[in-house]
Amino acid sequence: MILDLFAGPGGWSHALNVLGARDVGLEWDEWACKTRAAAGQLTIRTDVARYPVWIFSGRVLGLIASPPCQAWSMAGKRLGLLDQPLVHQAVADLAAGRDTREQLLGACRDERSLLAAEPMRYLHALNATGEPEWVAMEEVPDVLPLWRQYAAILRTWGFSVWTGILNAADYGVPQTRRRAILLASRISTAQPPPPTHAQVAEPESLFGPGRARWVSMAQALGWGATDRPVPTVCAGGGPGGGPEPFPSGSRKTLSDARDRGTWTPRLERPVPQPRNGGPGQAARHGTPHCRAADRAGPACSTDAQRWAWSLRSNNQANATVRRADEPAGTLFFGHRANECTWVAEPAAPGPQHAPTLVMPEPIRITAREAGILQSFPADYPWAGNKGQQFSQIGNAVPPRLAAHLLAPHLGKTLTPDDFALAA
Repeated sequence: MILDLFAGPGGWSHALNVLGARDVGLEWDEWACKTRAAAGQLTIRTDVARYPVWIFSGRVLGLIASPPCQAWSMAGKRLGLLDQPLVHQAVADLAAGRDTREQLLGACRDERSLLAAEPMRYLHALNATGEPEWVAMEEVPDVLPLWRQYAAILRTWGFSVWTGILNAADYGVPQTRRRAILLASRISTAQPPPPTHAQVAEPESLFGPGRARWVSMAQALGWGATDRPVPTVCAGGGPGGGPEPFPSGSRKTLSDARDRGTWTPRLERPVPQPRNGGPGQAARHGTPHCRAADRAGPACSTDAQRWAWSLRSNNQANATVRRADEPAGTLFFGHRANECTWVAEPAAPGPQHAPTLVMPEPIRITAREAGILQSFPADYPWAGNKGQQFSQIGNAVPPRLAAHLLAPHLGKTLTPDDFALAA
């Protein structure tokens, strides 16, 4: 079997499904388990830190691990950085067969920090029977020193190991999500998969195959494609305005930001136009979404083509803002889920005496859109309320990146059609 620790809503699992394989996921979160069940993925709902490893002995081909990142992420308090010496100590002790987790946990500032040591408990126990054949692990970039410690230990056990930082956008994910990766194998040389995309498209040459341009949010979401109606901007929301009302306070917060001068539309920068009528650079074609249910509320503007849309990660002054003709920044949610919004700016400067345009209100990103920007299918069966769905999406491994990491271990080759973009 392929054992998936901290399996979440199924980023690794969906990648394996695309590659014709399956895993057994260990996951604690109730809603992530319900999402996995709806997606048809095998799951044991359990605490990874307490589950006995001997149950799997003699049966594990590959081990996958994406420990929770909240203790290390820039979206949180990052207490994991303060706890890092304790985590390194736990890894060293577990690799030597000593379980000091209980004592070390008491000294941790964030109890989740020590979860990054749990894969070593499994690896040490399985190594006694020559398992697993390969390992793939993923975390936020600040965990790279810990992965290097794992690598040094695994090499003494006969593994070839590679560690480093990879950008999900280089593998066709419409998001510049940087992650610390560990890849290890007992039977082949561990190395990162060759990138398939680049910030600027690269033609095929004598030195190797070309690389496509990074996938933009507009391209992934299908905005501006010639076989679709041009989207329009909805000024609705709230009671009677459809199923996605604006989050409480978001209008006022961003309006106040404009009044304070901390957020202003950049009138001088027109958004690049699509080339050859293609779907990629389609940011100027209006709103992120105008659902049928919204038509019962305030009317949708017919001036959609006057606006270009960008995704703003939150309402802080230093928030990442990306135009729709670019990949998204790193998606993270939690307490700021309601603040990830589409914001509008004029697509191009208007005539000198043109009437003043009314700025469209920010529009909250939907779970479906966020899932697509993580490279999940548009119809992925997210369980729970919106906050629970956003939390799962933000914590998940992008399946498209995961598939590139796993394909060599399974002797598979990915094709461009293996992950179809949203229609």
